[in-house]
Amino acid sequence: MKFRPLHDRVVVRRLEGDTKTAGGIIIPDTAKEKPQEGEIIAVGAGARDESGKIVPLDVKSGDRILFGKWSGTEVKIDGEDLLIMKESDIMGVIEGVAKSSKKAA
Repeated sequence: MKFRPLHDRVVVRRLEGDTKTAGGIIIPDTAKEKPQEGEIIAVGAGARDESGKIVPLDVKSGDRILFGKWSGTEVKIDGEDLLIMKESDIMGVIEGVAKSSKKAA
């Protein structure tokens, strides 16, 4: 099944956070906070302005984003937990890929 959000809404897949602390302590699922970082899966066509013209969204599929802790509505599509939120709930786009501080041995 394909899902296309309407207007200025986006579908986001949460990116999983670390399961260990810096000291090596494993954090159980019940104690973890939900990540506030995600990847956009699908975007709507855009919102309409006062004249009725469609204003395209600033984000696109594949963008890594940061969003508020309580943003969006949790849904399950094809067995996958996703979020649907308005573009205004997105705080920003993460540019580039974060590099790991560990060196390969």
